[in-house]
Amino acid sequence: MADPQIIDTDAIASLRELNPGDNGEFLREIVGIYIEDTPKRIVEMRASLAAGDVASFTRAAHTIKGSSSNVGAVGLRAVAERLERISRTEGLSTVAPMIEDVEAEFARVAAELRRLSA
Repeated sequence: MADPQIIDTDAIASLRELNPGDNGEFLREIVGIYIEDTPKRIVEMRASLAAGDVASFTRAAHTIKGSSSNVGAVGLRAVAERLERISRTEGLSTVAPMIEDVEAEFARVAAELRRLSA
């Protein structure tokens, strides 16, 4: 059973139902893409922050929000949504500490998704 504060089990069940009878292969593929792509978006957020590029930062946070929602990563989705909103409305002056929150939450999410898709 997934930790409901990390992963929404309904989202995992929905992904499994998209390709029934495949022994979880589709879920493993989606999880693999998510685990591979999300660190790239985090790097993109850090680079955008360093460059003062609000649009790129906001886009990276939006991407993490959407992909996290797709795999049921509720906590990470919430942090990314907050980062997206703050960057849009207030700029980048206060977001740096929250990138560490994204990284920490992603580590929890990745471990739980690997366990669930094994």
